[in-house]
Amino acid sequence: MDFSPVWISLKTSVVSIIITFFLGLWAARGVVSVRSTKAKAWLDGLLTLPLVLPPTVAGFFLLYLFGAKRPAGIFLEKVFHYKIVFSWQATVLAAVVISFPLMYRSARGAIEQVDANLIYAGRTLGMSERTIFWKIILPQARPGILSGGVLAFTRGLGEFGATAMIAGNIAGKTRTLPLAIYSEVAAGDMDTAGKYVLIIVAFSLLIVAGMNLRGEKKR
Repeated sequence: MDFSPVWISLKTSVVSIIITFFLGLWAARGVVSVRSTKAKAWLDGLLTLPLVLPPTVAGFFLLYLFGAKRPAGIFLEKVFHYKIVFSWQATVLAAVVISFPLMYRSARGAIEQVDANLIYAGRTLGMSERTIFWKIILPQARPGILSGGVLAFTRGLGEFGATAMIAGNIAGKTRTLPLAIYSEVAAGDMDTAGKYVLIIVAFSLLIVAGMNLRGEKKR
């Protein structure tokens, strides 16, 4: 049994959640601060779109943007002499795009649940908006934000469609656990596919159960 898909998936998920966590938090803060209802609705729809689109469609857009003869792809090749398509970094890109809406929506919901009176009190005391965010909003919204991070991590771990489109299914390089399961099933090796399935189910269950136990302990 080849364990490289396990390490590739874990490495991809860890790197992608670091990016997704801060990107989703920043986007949630920005959208919440928008006063126009119409602008907020359009921004929210755009940022949530990867959640409702089929992953292969999201992968198509990524491939369209980052392909060798596409705008972002040409820029990366000319400036940095680097091709992201069919590289390990492409698996991270796909995981970030697909898991981002979960982090963003969880963070936004948690921020909007914070008692407005606490924010008004901070302003009355002369605190800046940045200080209010870090000292008042973030601690109050922490449970929801952390839950979003856990969900985004597990979603990145299980990403398949967009990864297959932009990163391919290269053994030892871009073959994540979901791609390994697909490859083994296609090859008729159900035993190895079953082992990969058990690994990804165990990871996901441990993460979600750990989050639930931590929440119960705090209560």
